[in-house]
Amino acid sequence: MPDLDPTPKLDLTHDHKVLNDDLAARRYFAKFARITRMMASVAQEMEADQSLATRETEILSGYAGAIAATFQALSLKYLVAGRITGPARRHLTIDLHESGFPIYQELVAMANDAAQAAQHLAGMAPEADLKDRMIRQIVGARTIPTDLQYALSQRLYFEALAAGGLFWPQMHPVAEWTGDRPQGRRGYTLHWAVYDSQLNVPVVYILDLEDSGRTALPKDEGRWAQVQAHLLAQSVGGLKLVTIAKGFDTDFDDLHPKRLRRIHLGPMYSSAFTLQTGPIREVLDEARAPAGEDWALAWTIEDLESTRVELEKGWFSTTERQVFALDPFSGRGADLGATRMSRAIILPQRPFQVLAEKDPEGFREVRKFVVGHSGRVMVYG
Repeated sequence: MPDLDPTPKLDLTHDHKVLNDDLAARRYFAKFARITRMMASVAQEMEADQSLATRETEILSGYAGAIAATFQALSLKYLVAGRITGPARRHLTIDLHESGFPIYQELVAMANDAAQAAQHLAGMAPEADLKDRMIRQIVGARTIPTDLQYALSQRLYFEALAAGGLFWPQMHPVAEWTGDRPQGRRGYTLHWAVYDSQLNVPVVYILDLEDSGRTALPKDEGRWAQVQAHLLAQSVGGLKLVTIAKGFDTDFDDLHPKRLRRIHLGPMYSSAFTLQTGPIREVLDEARAPAGEDWALAWTIEDLESTRVELEKGWFSTTERQVFALDPFSGRGADLGATRMSRAIILPQRPFQVLAEKDPEGFREVRKFVVGHSGRVMVYG
């Protein structure tokens, strides 16, 4: 079984793969179009069995939609870019080892393009004009209008960037009020996400906290800016949840973290595009699934919960400090740095049938979300 633990790896160039075959790139984007559609369905199934709260399902569905929009934009960017000549010729680069997603630099480049999307669009011909010129070249000159196809794809790409709603390298924290608490406190759910530069996968964070400050957190401009900066700086896959939560608890005396959840939406495995080891490689190879069904997506959910409060006495005041519960089983609590960790894998029927037949030990406690031909998701384990 591959290592589904969300641990950082070195970003080495031999982990990268350039999709320089246009047909392969289209199959890759088509595969992810289906995968991202399934993410929201899986979140709903997790809500049904109370693995996720309703609001957490909505949060995850929102980020899944942003990931889908990002893949759609990237598919437009590279639709014709590999068939033209000159400096604009380019290909998508993915992380083929324990990721399967585009490398971090692809999203950084996309974010830079988004900042200048309006400028690019202002200098581009309208879509209708480009299509008219393409038809005239096909009919009149009887040649393939590759340059015009490229120009149209880039226009559609920049239009997608200008429309927004994409998943960026950093998705800044959002605070949602969840109700008043005893002693005049306010409850909030904070959520944010990053495209982890070490793992090359999207990671979502959800933090439940109580606010005992005088001014409501989102309306306290100075404190809210500090909170956002702190959380984004700590959103690194190599940091344990308990390290993130304790650091937050120490830096903000009037904010009290009660639960922190981290969800890794990947890696994606596919015998056509990635390198994998262990049972997952054997499953995908033996399944011989048709195009579009040769994949498996791993989800990892880490939870950290506060169990009690201790009072820390200072010179002139007493401050609350949270005591977090660590996993007591198998002596892994300190290593895990979380109260619990759960793993799941999403895969089509054909690979699941092979996985069920082989029944490798490492997958027995992994929940399986099986995508049927109709798109319905079934849960096993």
